[in-house]
Amino acid sequence: MIRETAAWTPSPSRISNARVNAFKAWLKSERGLAFDSYEDLWRWSVTDIEAFWRAVWDYFAISSATPPSRALASATLPGAEWFPGVELNYVAQVFRHTTPDRPAIIARDESGASIEVSWQELQQQVAALGQTLRGMGVVRGDRVVAYMPNIPETVVAFLAAASIGAIWSACAPDLGKLAVLDRFRQITPKVLIAVDSYRYGGKLHDRREVLREVIAELPCLEQLILLPVRNQAADTRSMAQISSLSWAQASSAEAALLIDDLPFSSPLWVVYSSGTTGMPKPIVHSQGGVLIEHLKLLAFHLDLGAEDRFFWYSSTGWIMWNLQIGGLLLGSTICLYDGNPGFPDSSALWRFVGDDRISFFGAGAAFFAGCQKQGIEPAQIAKLNALKTIGSTGSPLSPESYVWILDHVGRDLWINALSGGTDFASCFVAGVPTLPVYAGEMQCRCLGAKVAAFDDNGRELSNEVGELVCGAPMPSMPLYFWNDAGNQRYRDSYFDTYPGIWRHGDWVKITGRGGAIIYGRSDATINRYGIRMGTSELYRAVEDIPEVVDSLVVDLEYLGKESYMPLFVVLRTGETLTAELKDKLKSRIRNALSSRHVPNDIFAVSAIPRTLSGKKMELPIKKLLLGKSLKEVANPDTMANPESLAWFENFAADRTMK
Repeated sequence: MIRETAAWTPSPSRISNARVNAFKAWLKSERGLAFDSYEDLWRWSVTDIEAFWRAVWDYFAISSATPPSRALASATLPGAEWFPGVELNYVAQVFRHTTPDRPAIIARDESGASIEVSWQELQQQVAALGQTLRGMGVVRGDRVVAYMPNIPETVVAFLAAASIGAIWSACAPDLGKLAVLDRFRQITPKVLIAVDSYRYGGKLHDRREVLREVIAELPCLEQLILLPVRNQAADTRSMAQISSLSWAQASSAEAALLIDDLPFSSPLWVVYSSGTTGMPKPIVHSQGGVLIEHLKLLAFHLDLGAEDRFFWYSSTGWIMWNLQIGGLLLGSTICLYDGNPGFPDSSALWRFVGDDRISFFGAGAAFFAGCQKQGIEPAQIAKLNALKTIGSTGSPLSPESYVWILDHVGRDLWINALSGGTDFASCFVAGVPTLPVYAGEMQCRCLGAKVAAFDDNGRELSNEVGELVCGAPMPSMPLYFWNDAGNQRYRDSYFDTYPGIWRHGDWVKITGRGGAIIYGRSDATINRYGIRMGTSELYRAVEDIPEVVDSLVVDLEYLGKESYMPLFVVLRTGETLTAELKDKLKSRIRNALSSRHVPNDIFAVSAIPRTLSGKKMELPIKKLLLGKSLKEVANPDTMANPESLAWFENFAADRTMK
């Protein structure tokens, strides 16, 4: 139930110090534009698109080798052309903020000890690693990939790659061989930067064998840079039959920081957002698009500045890691945590927030719901007087969690719930510090994001649930998908339903006060703990087991509740779904993919519903299990095996009764 009374109202000082209000004042003095409300500012930003983005450029005084002549040469979707002729580099904007009196990075792991990396140390390491990469023959457009946890070295590696125009891509080290190869094979990397192990939940997880297998199956690799965790004196030559260096050798030389100027649309990184069929989508974002979008989002919607300590609990496999690195663009200190948020107990992250005087703490909505269920009392665990903002994303934050945060973390905290995606490395709806917060509702549509709710016929809805769409280009929308001939997969992913309009795959309601409520995924993509994953990856892992003939998985999201992901399997004749087989399936999924892919329950069925063309009917089954009637979700005449629906209809009825 969504509240009609504000849970939080900004103080006069919060409003007067808000960076979005400083931008409004600048627009008035520099552009002669006056806006009475945030809604007025938003409408201008999505109506006069070129003027808005040029104003963002000028407001942040973005440094470039060539000044912009215009912001938007073509506004078509897809295919918008941003800032033609401009040359810049993401890393140059980062190191505009080098200062001796504040750390660039504060990092903590499960030991509870924090380390600080100064701006000068960060710059020196980036310069040294950049020089090493150049010496390895890495040139503009080459891919540098990482199998690394959320530690300062990973930030250094990304910035070093970006500084020379190499294209970055990363996988978290908890991903198994199959998931890593599904990603890295597509982009044929030249250099791999990796750890041999990682620590999680108080245990050391050895990844040497996975690393050897990955390297063996990536013949494109020429160099390995290894950061040993298990044994700091480890011999890198034991890991692979390719040229290798230790991290210490690669990042400790004295070197001048060299930053290459690149066209605005040069690729910055490849990230992966898995669909329901085929391999994970390798999404390419641009140097300039990410730079200007993150400046806008982090300053105006997260209200971050150089004085802030910005912490978002994430792994390197979640787009929130990329967004957190963006805090460096504003001179913020970014705070990294490597490890299990529940180890040695569920208060670990709160102690980090208190001990290191973090001002902005964000995490997945499931983290806050978990603290609430466990009876955690953050305000009694740590001194949180520096904390100003709580951020949440990954899945809808329930109204009860809003109330819990205010009651048990701090009454004066601004709760900033966000929703966006890996697909465009940013947010469509988020917060703004000048508006009240209503429990269960995100405060606003982001500046420059022409967001609406559409019905099936493309009609805009107000105060009704519909498909989340964006009707205008944003600079961080993908350049393209890697190896996507004619941009066909890109178009099919976002523009197949409403031509020229981005369909994101979320259910949303735009409220009468301009806020937004997200109700979960509208397609069959899995969204586990904020990380979107494709069902096809899981099927490859499950159906490789001899006992399994076929399978289907759905991720059921409910507003204010944790997701529930059941796996349905068809077994070979004579096989039964024993506890041992369930354990085998879960172990296979965990090892091949990750622990996030492991289903909540596994059920044996006689058949998986399929269309006449043989496609698994994931979305109809998902809708059926979320409460739709059978006649609303499936037409037996278009099915290869309509009799298979009876089991799922009974299963849905049984869940409803419970």
